[in-house]
Amino acid sequence: MKRPTTRDGEDGRGAADIAARKSDHIDIVLGSRREPPRVATGLDAVRFEHCALPELSLAEIDLRTQFLGRTLAAPLIISSMTGGPERAARINAHLAEAAEALGIALAVGSQRIAIEGRASGGLDASLRRLAPSVPILANIGAAQLGLGYGRDEAMRAVEMIGADALILHLNPLQEAVQAGGDTDWRGIFDRIAALAAGLPVPVVVKEVGAGISAGLARRLVAAGVGAIDVAGAGGTSWAAVEAERAEDPRSRQTAMVFADWGIPTAEAIVAVRAACPTTTVIGSGGLRSGLDVARAIRLGADLCGQAAASLAAADQSAEAVVGHFAAVVQELRIACFCTGSADLAGLRRAPLIDASGA
Repeated sequence: MKRPTTRDGEDGRGAADIAARKSDHIDIVLGSRREPPRVATGLDAVRFEHCALPELSLAEIDLRTQFLGRTLAAPLIISSMTGGPERAARINAHLAEAAEALGIALAVGSQRIAIEGRASGGLDASLRRLAPSVPILANIGAAQLGLGYGRDEAMRAVEMIGADALILHLNPLQEAVQAGGDTDWRGIFDRIAALAAGLPVPVVVKEVGAGISAGLARRLVAAGVGAIDVAGAGGTSWAAVEAERAEDPRSRQTAMVFADWGIPTAEAIVAVRAACPTTTVIGSGGLRSGLDVARAIRLGADLCGQAAASLAAADQSAEAVVGHFAAVVQELRIACFCTGSADLAGLRRAPLIDASGA
Protein backbone atom coordinates (compact mmCIF):
# COMPACT_ATOMS: atom_id res chain seq x y z
CA MET A 1 0.00 0.00 0.00
CA LYS A 2 1.27 3.45 -0.84
CA ARG A 3 2.00 5.38 2.31
CA PRO A 4 -0.16 8.54 2.42
CA THR A 5 1.86 11.71 2.21
CA THR A 6 0.84 14.65 4.34
CA ARG A 7 1.94 18.21 4.91
CA ASP A 8 2.46 17.47 8.60
CA GLY A 9 5.86 15.80 8.71
CA GLU A 10 6.84 12.49 10.28
CA ASP A 11 8.12 13.50 13.70
CA GLY A 12 4.83 13.76 15.60
CA ARG A 13 4.66 17.54 15.55
CA GLY A 14 2.15 17.35 12.70
CA ALA A 15 -0.42 15.55 14.81
CA ALA A 16 -0.06 18.13 17.56
CA ASP A 17 -0.44 20.94 15.02
CA ILE A 18 -3.61 19.40 13.60
CA ALA A 19 -5.01 18.83 17.10
CA ALA A 20 -4.32 22.44 18.06
CA ARG A 21 -5.90 23.68 14.83
CA LYS A 22 -9.03 21.56 15.39
CA SER A 23 -9.39 22.84 18.94
CA ASP A 24 -8.93 26.42 17.68
CA HIS A 25 -11.77 25.80 15.23
CA ILE A 26 -14.09 24.81 18.07
CA ASP A 27 -13.16 27.85 20.16
CA ILE A 28 -13.78 30.20 17.24
CA VAL A 29 -17.14 28.64 16.33
CA LEU A 30 -18.20 28.69 19.98
CA GLY A 31 -17.48 32.41 20.01
CA SER A 32 -14.67 32.51 22.54
CA ARG A 33 -13.04 34.67 19.89
CA ARG A 34 -14.81 37.13 17.58
CA GLU A 35 -17.98 35.66 16.06
CA PRO A 36 -17.38 34.90 12.36
CA PRO A 37 -19.66 36.83 10.01
CA ARG A 38 -22.58 34.95 8.53
CA VAL A 39 -24.29 35.03 5.16
CA ALA A 40 -28.03 34.36 4.93
CA THR A 41 -29.02 30.73 4.38
CA GLY A 42 -32.12 31.79 2.47
CA LEU A 43 -34.29 29.66 4.74
CA ASP A 44 -35.91 32.66 6.42
CA ALA A 45 -37.59 33.47 3.10
CA VAL A 46 -39.48 30.16 3.25
CA ARG A 47 -42.78 30.95 4.96
CA PHE A 48 -45.41 28.30 5.58
CA GLU A 49 -49.09 28.99 5.19
CA HIS A 50 -50.53 28.68 8.68
CA CYS A 51 -53.22 26.03 9.21
CA ALA A 52 -55.56 27.35 11.90
CA LEU A 53 -57.48 24.07 12.11
CA PRO A 54 -54.96 21.22 11.78
CA GLU A 55 -57.26 18.39 12.98
CA LEU A 56 -54.21 16.50 14.21
CA SER A 57 -52.77 15.37 17.52
CA LEU A 58 -49.43 17.08 18.06
CA ALA A 59 -48.15 14.07 19.98
CA GLU A 60 -49.02 11.65 17.17
CA ILE A 61 -47.27 13.43 14.30
CA ASP A 62 -44.94 10.88 12.70
CA LEU A 63 -41.41 12.20 12.14
CA ARG A 64 -39.84 8.82 11.41
CA THR A 65 -37.78 8.23 8.29
CA GLN A 66 -35.47 5.58 6.85
CA PHE A 67 -31.76 6.16 6.36
CA LEU A 68 -29.00 3.68 5.59
CA GLY A 69 -31.30 0.75 6.37
CA ARG A 70 -32.23 2.02 9.83
CA THR A 71 -35.26 3.86 11.16
CA LEU A 72 -34.68 7.34 12.55
CA ALA A 73 -37.08 8.84 15.08
CA ALA A 74 -36.68 12.19 13.30
CA PRO A 75 -34.97 13.26 10.04
CA LEU A 76 -31.85 14.56 11.77
CA ILE A 77 -28.13 14.00 11.57
CA ILE A 78 -25.75 15.32 14.19
CA SER A 79 -23.27 16.74 11.70
CA SER A 80 -19.52 16.39 11.78
CA MET A 81 -17.70 18.04 14.68
CA THR A 82 -14.13 17.65 15.76
CA GLY A 83 -11.41 19.01 18.03
CA GLY A 84 -8.05 18.10 19.47
CA PRO A 85 -7.89 14.38 20.37
CA GLU A 86 -8.71 14.66 24.09
CA ARG A 87 -11.47 17.18 23.50
CA ALA A 88 -12.75 15.27 20.46
CA ALA A 89 -13.01 12.06 22.48
CA ARG A 90 -15.27 13.77 25.00
CA ILE A 91 -17.37 15.44 22.31
CA ASN A 92 -17.74 12.25 20.28
CA ALA A 93 -18.85 10.25 23.33
CA HIS A 94 -21.46 12.90 24.18
CA LEU A 95 -22.75 12.91 20.60
CA ALA A 96 -22.93 9.13 20.35
CA GLU A 97 -24.87 8.80 23.60
CA ALA A 98 -27.26 11.54 22.54
CA ALA A 99 -27.80 10.11 19.05
CA GLU A 100 -28.71 6.75 20.54
CA ALA A 101 -31.07 8.29 23.10
CA LEU A 102 -32.81 10.37 20.42
CA GLY A 103 -32.82 7.81 17.61
CA ILE A 104 -31.05 10.10 15.12
CA ALA A 105 -27.97 9.69 12.94
CA LEU A 106 -24.40 10.68 13.83
CA ALA A 107 -21.69 11.86 11.43
CA VAL A 108 -18.22 12.04 12.93
CA GLY A 109 -15.56 14.61 12.16
CA SER A 110 -12.43 13.97 10.14
CA GLN A 111 -10.71 10.68 11.02
CA ARG A 112 -7.38 11.64 9.53
CA ILE A 113 -5.39 11.59 12.77
CA ALA A 114 -6.99 8.30 13.84
CA ILE A 115 -6.34 6.65 10.45
CA GLU A 116 -2.68 7.61 10.62
CA GLY A 117 -2.45 6.11 14.11
CA ARG A 118 -1.54 9.32 15.92
CA ALA A 119 -4.58 9.60 18.22
CA SER A 120 -8.11 8.22 18.14
CA GLY A 121 -10.13 11.16 19.48
CA GLY A 122 -12.73 8.65 20.61
CA LEU A 123 -13.11 7.38 17.05
CA ASP A 124 -12.92 3.69 17.82
CA ALA A 125 -15.18 0.74 18.66
CA SER A 126 -16.46 2.56 21.75
CA LEU A 127 -18.49 4.85 19.50
CA ARG A 128 -20.60 2.00 18.13
CA ARG A 129 -21.01 0.56 21.64
CA LEU A 130 -22.45 3.90 22.74
CA ALA A 131 -24.75 4.11 19.69
CA PRO A 132 -25.60 0.54 18.65
CA SER A 133 -28.89 1.18 16.84
CA VAL A 134 -28.44 4.42 14.88
CA PRO A 135 -26.62 5.19 11.62
CA ILE A 136 -23.03 6.31 12.07
CA LEU A 137 -21.17 7.95 9.20
CA ALA A 138 -17.37 7.86 8.95
CA ASN A 139 -15.53 10.86 7.49
CA ILE A 140 -12.35 11.61 5.58
CA GLY A 141 -11.35 14.64 3.55
CA ALA A 142 -11.52 14.34 -0.21
CA ALA A 143 -8.27 16.30 -0.33
CA GLN A 144 -6.52 13.31 1.26
CA LEU A 145 -7.39 11.24 -1.82
CA GLY A 146 -4.79 13.29 -3.65
CA LEU A 147 -2.19 12.53 -0.96
CA GLY A 148 -2.25 8.75 -1.14
CA TYR A 149 -5.49 7.84 0.62
CA GLY A 150 -7.51 5.13 -1.10
CA ARG A 151 -9.70 2.14 -0.35
CA ASP A 152 -7.53 0.89 2.53
CA GLU A 153 -7.74 4.17 4.44
CA ALA A 154 -11.44 4.53 3.66
CA MET A 155 -12.15 1.05 4.99
CA ARG A 156 -10.09 1.76 8.08
CA ALA A 157 -12.27 4.82 8.73
CA VAL A 158 -15.44 2.75 8.33
CA GLU A 159 -14.31 -0.26 10.33
CA MET A 160 -12.82 1.59 13.30
CA ILE A 161 -16.27 2.92 14.26
CA GLY A 162 -18.55 0.33 12.66
CA ALA A 163 -19.92 2.96 10.27
CA ASP A 164 -22.89 2.53 7.94
CA ALA A 165 -21.54 4.98 5.32
CA LEU A 166 -18.50 7.09 4.53
CA ILE A 167 -18.57 10.87 4.15
CA LEU A 168 -16.02 12.45 1.82
CA HIS A 169 -15.93 16.11 2.74
CA LEU A 170 -15.09 18.83 0.24
CA ASN A 171 -13.35 21.94 1.56
CA PRO A 172 -11.36 23.56 -1.26
CA LEU A 173 -11.97 27.11 -0.03
CA GLN A 174 -10.82 26.29 3.50
CA GLU A 175 -7.70 24.59 2.16
CA ALA A 176 -6.98 27.55 -0.14
CA VAL A 177 -7.01 30.13 2.67
CA GLN A 178 -5.39 27.91 5.31
CA ALA A 179 -1.64 28.15 5.82
CA GLY A 180 -0.11 25.08 4.17
CA GLY A 181 -3.48 23.87 2.90
CA ASP A 182 -3.89 21.00 0.44
CA THR A 183 -4.54 22.84 -2.81
CA ASP A 184 -3.81 20.29 -5.55
CA TRP A 185 -7.23 18.81 -6.24
CA ARG A 186 -6.46 17.33 -9.68
CA GLY A 187 -7.94 13.86 -10.13
CA ILE A 188 -10.04 13.97 -6.94
CA PHE A 189 -13.34 13.39 -8.76
CA ASP A 190 -12.09 10.15 -10.33
CA ARG A 191 -10.81 8.95 -6.96
CA ILE A 192 -14.22 9.65 -5.39
CA ALA A 193 -15.84 7.62 -8.18
CA ALA A 194 -13.40 4.75 -7.58
CA LEU A 195 -14.21 4.69 -3.86
CA ALA A 196 -17.95 4.83 -4.55
CA ALA A 197 -17.59 1.80 -6.80
CA GLY A 198 -15.25 -0.12 -4.51
CA LEU A 199 -16.59 0.30 -0.97
CA PRO A 200 -19.17 -2.01 0.65
CA VAL A 201 -20.93 0.99 2.24
CA PRO A 202 -22.51 4.05 0.57
CA VAL A 203 -20.42 7.15 -0.05
CA VAL A 204 -21.84 10.52 0.97
CA VAL A 205 -20.26 13.67 -0.43
CA LYS A 206 -20.50 16.74 1.79
CA GLU A 207 -19.33 20.32 1.49
CA VAL A 208 -18.30 22.08 4.69
CA GLY A 209 -20.20 25.33 4.28
CA ALA A 210 -19.98 26.68 0.74
CA GLY A 211 -22.62 24.49 -0.90
CA ILE A 212 -22.73 21.91 -3.69
CA SER A 213 -24.04 22.93 -7.10
CA ALA A 214 -26.66 21.06 -9.10
CA GLY A 215 -24.16 20.20 -11.83
CA LEU A 216 -21.60 18.71 -9.47
CA ALA A 217 -24.28 16.80 -7.56
CA ARG A 218 -25.53 15.27 -10.80
CA ARG A 219 -22.00 14.19 -11.78
CA LEU A 220 -21.32 12.70 -8.35
CA VAL A 221 -24.54 10.70 -8.34
CA ALA A 222 -23.82 9.43 -11.86
CA ALA A 223 -20.41 8.32 -10.57
CA GLY A 224 -22.01 6.22 -7.83
CA VAL A 225 -22.23 8.56 -4.83
CA GLY A 226 -25.20 7.54 -2.68
CA ALA A 227 -26.13 10.82 -1.00
CA ILE A 228 -25.33 14.54 -1.20
CA ASP A 229 -25.02 16.80 1.85
CA VAL A 230 -25.27 20.30 0.41
CA ALA A 231 -23.78 22.07 3.48
CA GLY A 232 -24.60 25.46 2.03
CA ALA A 233 -23.49 28.96 2.92
CA GLY A 234 -25.13 30.57 5.92
CA GLY A 235 -23.65 28.51 8.69
CA THR A 236 -20.03 28.49 9.77
CA SER A 237 -17.77 30.31 7.32
CA TRP A 238 -14.53 28.35 7.36
CA ALA A 239 -12.83 31.16 5.48
CA ALA A 240 -13.71 33.46 8.38
CA VAL A 241 -12.60 30.85 10.89
CA GLU A 242 -9.24 30.50 9.16
CA ALA A 243 -8.97 34.30 9.09
CA GLU A 244 -9.21 34.24 12.88
CA ARG A 245 -6.32 31.76 12.97
CA ALA A 246 -4.14 33.62 10.46
CA GLU A 247 -0.82 34.78 11.84
CA ASP A 248 -0.30 37.71 9.50
CA PRO A 249 -2.62 40.53 8.39
CA ARG A 250 -2.29 39.75 4.68
CA SER A 251 -3.43 36.15 5.08
CA ARG A 252 -6.28 37.27 7.29
CA GLN A 253 -7.38 39.86 4.74
CA THR A 254 -7.31 37.29 1.93
CA ALA A 255 -9.40 34.81 3.92
CA MET A 256 -11.94 37.47 4.88
CA VAL A 257 -12.51 38.36 1.22
CA PHE A 258 -14.20 34.96 0.97
CA ALA A 259 -16.08 35.03 4.28
CA ASP A 260 -19.45 35.23 2.54
CA TRP A 261 -18.56 32.92 -0.35
CA GLY A 262 -20.82 30.07 -1.37
CA ILE A 263 -24.25 28.89 -2.45
CA PRO A 264 -26.86 29.67 0.23
CA THR A 265 -28.32 26.57 1.82
CA ALA A 266 -31.87 27.06 0.56
CA GLU A 267 -30.70 27.54 -3.02
CA ALA A 268 -28.42 24.51 -2.83
CA ILE A 269 -31.20 22.25 -1.54
CA VAL A 270 -33.64 23.30 -4.26
CA ALA A 271 -31.05 22.96 -7.03
CA VAL A 272 -29.64 19.60 -5.92
CA ARG A 273 -33.10 18.12 -5.41
CA ALA A 274 -34.11 19.18 -8.92
CA ALA A 275 -30.92 17.74 -10.38
CA CYS A 276 -31.05 14.49 -8.40
CA PRO A 277 -34.74 13.69 -7.86
CA THR A 278 -34.25 10.17 -6.46
CA THR A 279 -31.05 10.74 -4.46
CA THR A 280 -30.91 11.21 -0.69
CA VAL A 281 -30.32 14.92 -0.09
CA ILE A 282 -29.10 16.12 3.28
CA GLY A 283 -29.79 19.77 4.04
CA SER A 284 -27.22 21.46 6.24
CA GLY A 285 -25.45 24.77 6.58
CA GLY A 286 -26.79 27.21 9.16
CA LEU A 287 -29.91 25.31 10.27
CA ARG A 288 -30.53 26.77 13.71
CA SER A 289 -33.95 25.43 14.72
CA GLY A 290 -36.59 22.83 14.06
CA LEU A 291 -38.38 25.40 11.92
CA ASP A 292 -35.28 25.63 9.71
CA VAL A 293 -35.36 21.83 9.48
CA ALA A 294 -39.01 21.99 8.38
CA ARG A 295 -38.13 24.61 5.77
CA ALA A 296 -35.25 22.54 4.42
CA ILE A 297 -37.43 19.44 4.17
CA ARG A 298 -40.12 21.42 2.37
CA LEU A 299 -37.52 22.59 -0.15
CA GLY A 300 -36.44 19.02 -0.89
CA ALA A 301 -34.11 17.70 1.81
CA ASP A 302 -34.68 14.15 3.03
CA LEU A 303 -32.75 14.72 6.25
CA CYS A 304 -31.11 17.68 7.91
CA GLY A 305 -27.79 18.11 9.64
CA GLN A 306 -26.78 20.49 12.39
CA ALA A 307 -23.34 21.05 13.86
CA ALA A 308 -22.36 24.55 15.01
CA ALA A 309 -25.70 25.28 16.67
CA SER A 310 -25.28 22.22 18.89
CA LEU A 311 -21.54 22.52 19.48
CA ALA A 312 -21.80 24.24 22.87
CA ALA A 313 -24.01 21.40 24.11
CA ALA A 314 -21.65 18.79 22.68
CA ASP A 315 -18.72 20.35 24.51
CA GLN A 316 -20.70 20.13 27.75
CA SER A 317 -22.46 16.75 28.15
CA ALA A 318 -24.59 14.10 26.49
CA GLU A 319 -27.59 15.39 28.44
CA ALA A 320 -27.06 18.88 27.02
CA VAL A 321 -26.97 17.46 23.49
CA VAL A 322 -30.17 15.50 24.12
CA GLY A 323 -31.84 18.65 25.44
CA HIS A 324 -30.75 20.67 22.42
CA PHE A 325 -31.96 18.19 19.80
CA ALA A 326 -35.14 17.39 21.73
CA ALA A 327 -36.02 21.07 21.32
CA VAL A 328 -35.24 20.89 17.59
CA VAL A 329 -37.52 17.85 17.25
CA GLN A 330 -40.31 19.60 19.14
CA GLU A 331 -40.00 22.68 16.93
CA LEU A 332 -40.17 20.47 13.83
CA ARG A 333 -43.23 18.75 15.26
CA ILE A 334 -44.95 22.10 15.86
CA ALA A 335 -44.17 23.18 12.29
CA CYS A 336 -45.86 20.00 11.07
CA PHE A 337 -48.82 20.59 13.39
CA CYS A 338 -49.33 24.18 12.27
CA THR A 339 -49.22 23.23 8.58
CA GLY A 340 -51.65 20.33 9.02
CA SER A 341 -48.92 17.80 8.19
CA ALA A 342 -49.34 14.42 9.86
CA ASP A 343 -45.93 13.23 8.71
CA LEU A 344 -42.90 14.24 6.68
CA ALA A 345 -44.62 13.41 3.40
CA GLY A 346 -47.33 15.90 4.31
CA LEU A 347 -44.76 18.52 5.27
CA ARG A 348 -43.16 18.23 1.84
CA ARG A 349 -46.50 19.29 0.33
CA ALA A 350 -47.31 22.02 2.85
CA PRO A 351 -48.47 25.29 1.23
CA LEU A 352 -46.01 28.18 1.24
CA ILE A 353 -46.48 31.94 1.14
CA ASP A 354 -44.40 33.74 -1.53
CA ALA A 355 -41.47 31.34 -1.16
CA SER A 356 -38.95 30.75 -3.87
CA GLY A 357 -38.55 27.09 -4.68
CA ALA A 358 -42.15 26.30 -3.71
